Formats: sequence, C-alpha cells, structure tokens
Amino acid sequence: MTNSKPLLIKLAIAFLIISFIGFLDATYLTVQHYRGLPPECSIIEGREEVVASKYAVMFGVPVALLGGIYYLTIFILSIIYLDSKKENIIKLAALLTFAGLIASIWFIYLQLFVIKAICVYCMFSAATSITLFILGLHILKLNKNQENVTIKTNND
Repeated sequence: MTNSKPLLIKLAIAFLIISFIGFLDATYLTVQHYRGLPPECSIIEGREEVVASKYAVMFGVPVALLGGIYYLTIFILSIIYLDSKKENIIKLAALLTFAGLIASIWFIYLQLFVIKAICVYCMFSAATSITLFILGLHILKLNKNQENVTIKTNND
C-alpha cells in the first residue's frame, strides 16, 4: 500500500476528527438525558418529542450513550491505527461504520415517520455517522485494491 498509505493516513485522521465530533454530540445528548432535560435548540421544534420518546432508550440505556460508545470506538481505533499503522485496525473501524449507517437510517426513519418530529442533534449524529460510512467505504476500497496488488505481485 505504498502509494495509498498517505491517503489512508488522511482518511484515518478524518475518522478521528469526525468520530470526535460525533462523540461530543452523543455525549451532550447523554448528559441531558441523565439530567432529565431536553437538549437546548432554537432551530427546530420537536426535539423534546424525539428525546422523550420510547425510542430514545433501549434496554434502559439511552441510545445517545450507545452512539457515544460507537463514536468513541471509532476514535480509539483511529488513534491505534495512526500510532501502529496496522491496516487491520483501520479496516475494523471502517467495517464498524456499517452498524452506524444502519442505526442512523433507523433513527431517521423513526423521527420522520413514527415520531413525526426532528431532533437536530440526532440528525447531526446521523450526518456524522453517514460521513464516517462514506470514508469507511474509501478505506475498504483502498484495502481491497492493495490486496489485489499484493496477489498480482506474488503471482508474478
């Protein structure tokens, strides 16, 4: 992966930054949940309905906390990759973004069609998750291209 190594490092740095932003968003929602307060927002009405809905908690755990764990995992894996340059670490982080994408699609659906209200923080989280997924696709593509080059080189 000699030619794509600098690009992979840039993608890992983007993972690091975006996952940190997602972590901050999810942490804010989690703190507000445990404080018993709706998140502050003057842009769109409806956030109270979303964060107070039965869908905001799974098995007694706020989904924002689960999102925070997801973003923190991506963040930590990005740091480990940048420190070790072990490509299987960043590949794992890229694969985890599939779960984030599925969760984001589900929560967007719930907001738009079931709850019929929008939480800006939740939509922001979905945007960061979808961005991570797109970056993850690029990482997996780079990894796949490198595997193909390695196979061809070994066969020659």
